[in-house]
Amino acid sequence: MKKVSVVIPAFNEQASIGDTLRAIRERFFCDELIVVDDGSKDETAHIASKWADRVIRAPHNQGKGAAVQLGWKCASGEVVMLLDGDLRDSAAEAAHLLTPVLQDVCDMAVAILPPPQVKAGLGLAKGLAHHGIRMLTGFEARAPLSGQRAIRRELLDRLGSQDKGFGLEVGLTVDALRAGYRVAEVPVFFSHRETKNDWAGFCHRGKEFVAISRTLCWKWWEGQEWKRKS
Repeated sequence: MKKVSVVIPAFNEQASIGDTLRAIRERFFCDELIVVDDGSKDETAHIASKWADRVIRAPHNQGKGAAVQLGWKCASGEVVMLLDGDLRDSAAEAAHLLTPVLQDVCDMAVAILPPPQVKAGLGLAKGLAHHGIRMLTGFEARAPLSGQRAIRRELLDRLGSQDKGFGLEVGLTVDALRAGYRVAEVPVFFSHRETKNDWAGFCHRGKEFVAISRTLCWKWWEGQEWKRKS
């Protein structure tokens, strides 16, 4: 059996991080549970320390992508599972995401979450990510922005550095497919906090859109460089 590490980036998640970690500890087996506290101003790190094997505290908020990469570089598992800190009890469903990787069906499994109860935003960020991934790789991603992933360590080590912000997931998918790794999307009954149609929600989606655009432009440029060299 391969050793499994779970990495959870968290920023001001004191309201949900405890429930998420407890669900993992009590209902899902993993060899190592790491939380990266990305400069939280609340009790996230303190609560996480009660459940996690290791809590890594960043001195200031660096972005989700940076937090995730810090966590997986410290992980020792042959398979690294990336989960969000606000999954609460649904984090126990992680076994469904892990199984395809352990059974060698794919090298990276990406969770497709149930549709949100209330639609928020115009879907611009998701649409950009979907079309960008298709343009660069030909892959039709149903969940291009899903942060819930199980990934073989070999893949992560080969791909190297990724976007420090919300472009992380798109970059991982594009690079994995370009390198010839197998990517599969798996329906999993995860649930997490939904972004609302308020100012904070619009700001979040705006940051997402900018980060995805930046990542896609960079991946396009990398592809052109590779073509010139070959």
